[in-house]
Amino acid sequence: MSGGLTAVAMSGGLDSSVAAWLLARAGDGPVVGLSMLLWDHSGERVHGRCCGALDLGDARRVARQAGIPHYTLRLDREFRRAVVDPFVDTYLAGRTPSPCVACNTEIKFDLLLDRARSFGARHLATGHYARLVDGPAGRELHAAARPEKDQSYFLFELGQEQLAASRFPLGDLSKDEVRATAREAGLVVAEKGESMEVCFVADGVRPFVEREARRREAEGTPAAAALDEPAVVVDREGRELGRGAPYYRYTVGQRRGLGVSSSALPGGGGRLYVLEIDAAANRVVVGGAEALASRGLAGERLHWINPDLDLGEDAAAHGVEATVKIRSRHPGAAARVRPLPGGRCEVEFAEPQRGVAPGQAAVFYRGPRVLGGCWITGGLG
Repeated sequence: MSGGLTAVAMSGGLDSSVAAWLLARAGDGPVVGLSMLLWDHSGERVHGRCCGALDLGDARRVARQAGIPHYTLRLDREFRRAVVDPFVDTYLAGRTPSPCVACNTEIKFDLLLDRARSFGARHLATGHYARLVDGPAGRELHAAARPEKDQSYFLFELGQEQLAASRFPLGDLSKDEVRATAREAGLVVAEKGESMEVCFVADGVRPFVEREARRREAEGTPAAAALDEPAVVVDREGRELGRGAPYYRYTVGQRRGLGVSSSALPGGGGRLYVLEIDAAANRVVVGGAEALASRGLAGERLHWINPDLDLGEDAAAHGVEATVKIRSRHPGAAARVRPLPGGRCEVEFAEPQRGVAPGQAAVFYRGPRVLGGCWITGGLG
């Protein structure tokens, strides 16, 4: 980092604040804080709202405490285009989105990095719990030293240029150590809680999606043909079991609030789970827990962080062995990844896995190193 300006993405939360404080105290070069106004939270006096007014105020105060300049960039239009609209589209397509990955790929390490460079910055630092290692085929992304806070899953789409410019000061620290640093420094955010998982949603995903869908309809863009129509709930053989909520209110793996009872199944008994969502037909397929298990998954938009290292001549024929996480808190499963033409792939698990949800990311690891990942289009078997 020596000899160049480092920009720190400051959300106003504990983690990014401590990252800024540590870099300002390291003495390896000048530091500037950059915050992003991403979503209008006027009237919501709550913290953890994706750089809302209260959080931006916290970021400014921390920057003042750290003795670094601070600037706020208004990127709300770009955030809607790259994150919010795809989030709504994915729900209305019957899938389960992962907006944090999209925000990192499209906003923080693309748009914000470009803006930071316009300030003369050579590096962009964030409060992510992840690590960077210089390897034989370029910069490698590794999981954080403490698994309980690891956020490398959300960064799998980053490329060599982005990783070369990135800094993750918290990668070797625990959350307790980060908070202790904030307390020792007297930072105004030292006792601040965790930010919201879907930070632009204030009152629940379903009400948010419905409001956005109705806004689109009011603007003349139909959001979904069956926005108010109860979904047909069927079993795996296609037998109708009843009517439930509209299809977009369900997620794969959901057990509660299905609108039908397991007694509707032939033979009755046992818990029911959502197995599949057919948006076009406004249909939800349900079944027992055993039907949730998939022997593998189909993916699209396949991305490798170090392709020269991991994609040898035999990769297309024999696949790449990896540990695959199918959601951020998934422990990971041994698998073989087979690249296919057109950025597609198939992942075959050593043991069937439950909860393969279209729309989520599948991220590939070898030990602590992130190989890459894909976006799940469906389960196999």
